[in-house]
Amino acid sequence: MCTEASGTFKGSIQCPYHAWTYGLDGRLLVARNMDGTPDFDRQEYPLHQAHLREFEGFIFVALDPAQPFEEYLAPLAGRFSAWGLESVRPARRIDYELACNWKLVFQNYSECYHCPVIHPQLEKLSPSDSGRNDLTEGPFLGGYSTYRAADMSLTMSGRMTRTPLPGVTGEELTRVYYYTIFPSMLLSLHPDYVMVHYLHPLAPNRTAVACEFYFDPAAMANADFDANDVVEFWDLTNRQDWHVNELTQLGLSSRAYEPGPYSQQEGLLHAFDLHYLSVMT
Repeated sequence: MCTEASGTFKGSIQCPYHAWTYGLDGRLLVARNMDGTPDFDRQEYPLHQAHLREFEGFIFVALDPAQPFEEYLAPLAGRFSAWGLESVRPARRIDYELACNWKLVFQNYSECYHCPVIHPQLEKLSPSDSGRNDLTEGPFLGGYSTYRAADMSLTMSGRMTRTPLPGVTGEELTRVYYYTIFPSMLLSLHPDYVMVHYLHPLAPNRTAVACEFYFDPAAMANADFDANDVVEFWDLTNRQDWHVNELTQLGLSSRAYEPGPYSQQEGLLHAFDLHYLSVMT
């Protein structure tokens, strides 16, 4: 019923097909030409409710959550506080449409076994063997990688051209954290910015991905603020990943496809498989 990505309802919600009209609380207010229909009761046809929870500045929605949000998100409590996610503000967004299954995006994000081959610009700044995982089972997986030198940042120049986020200090200044938040979010925490990928499955072999970049509002208020060094670096990196994800989808579609073993650098992929299997069963 809602074809716009954002906006404000003017007092009610109306279906564009038959003009059934609902209140903002979901109650069916008007059902055209249904008066006199036997056994029809408007109260029995409200909009479906969705469970909603705000966490660290992000909104999580589930039609029928398997467990309460507080319990589900408990492993993440306080983990991201240094980055002040409630305070950062969006600066840029890039939308992609990929010819692959969404799970391939999750798995690709969760390992850097491919980084020296696919991402030379990333390997130059952050070695692929520097990763250490601190969430290794369940719906939230990931850990950190380190920079090759102090004062680096994952930008086109490799330099940190803006001050770190206010709460990021100490060893966190030399690390980038990468987490998969099952089922649809990839969260990247940098000393000087935050990047988030939102995944939307479109079909078994198609996925929409929105990549957003968040910065400290104080940095964004500077007259010389420019996010391009970050955005261009990750747009390049993203497109390198999307290309191999789409090639992988073609391989999975082959009649000759047989799964192979994971390497020692792909432990999170196995953890993802186990969690996905538990959800599906």
